[in-house]
Amino acid sequence: MALGTRLCYLELQVAFEGNFIPLAGTEMARMVVIYKKPKDPATFDKHYFEVHVPLAKRLPGIRKYEVSKGLIVSPSGNDQYLIATLHFDSLEAIQKAFATEVGQACATDRENLAPVSSDYQMYLFDDREV
Repeated sequence: MALGTRLCYLELQVAFEGNFIPLAGTEMARMVVIYKKPKDPATFDKHYFEVHVPLAKRLPGIRKYEVSKGLIVSPSGNDQYLIATLHFDSLEAIQKAFATEVGQACATDRENLAPVSSDYQMYLFDDREV
């Protein structure tokens, strides 16, 4: 990247609580968790939104937390119940977040929502705009 371009990029960053957050269009990393339909959706929702989400929002370095809304359509069937997408600056940031006390608590709490590995799918990846 040319020096002038790099300086312009740096000028476009926004300071937030002592951290620099790149503006839209830059590379980030995501953690996507796809939960299958639970046996008791009401109990799942109550725990997920009242316990798990507030806990996960305390993860160090999390930039954004999104969940699916409504019906999830997939050619592989319709046993998906909820898709959560957590945004971080990098895969390293995800690893660091889950190495903390809060991260370990999130991992343990996920077992309350999906006790066996076949109840969910999890993907961690860097992304880039193309």
